[in-house]
Amino acid sequence: MIPEFFSEMPALQQAFWYLAFFASLIFIFQTILTLFGTDASADLNADFDGDFHNVEAPFELFSFRNLINFLLGFGWTGVAFYGKMNEVFLVIIAFVVGIIFVGIFFFIIKQILKLQEDNTFNLNNTLEKTAQVYINIPPHKSGFGKIQLSINGSFHELEAFTEDEEKINSGESVRIVRIENQILFVEKI
Repeated sequence: MIPEFFSEMPALQQAFWYLAFFASLIFIFQTILTLFGTDASADLNADFDGDFHNVEAPFELFSFRNLINFLLGFGWTGVAFYGKMNEVFLVIIAFVVGIIFVGIFFFIIKQILKLQEDNTFNLNNTLEKTAQVYINIPPHKSGFGKIQLSINGSFHELEAFTEDEEKINSGESVRIVRIENQILFVEKI
């Protein structure tokens, strides 16, 4: 069943071919799953408990995906350079290329993660922003009104106080001057 030329290869060359072929198939399978929005680790149930909530790294060094990346570099380097150099030197070079493949994967993931954007609303992002009064704001902290403003492309309606001596009417523009205990203080523009 195995072609004759393959069975006549030395054991090390066969090992390189097996690793390269196996890693390539798994890599193609992982890539297809990733492109269709799933991942090889989706819905994986494990029989152990662990506290992974404090892990800040977006990827782990010792993972199945990194093993496949290493085997891709290791296997195909061995296939490409077999017979062109000493076998011990070839294994060392293949090992180094496998590590480089993992490093390239880390670099690519790091660059992709830079594209992430955190659009979580943070009240501190409203400081010094201009807003429009939605509900009248009574004078000198005698009650609160409401303002509307846009942060990161979404509108927010927030309660606001003023320290001005006169009320600020609906429809007027205000600037957020400070935030104290999650309370916005505004002044009329």
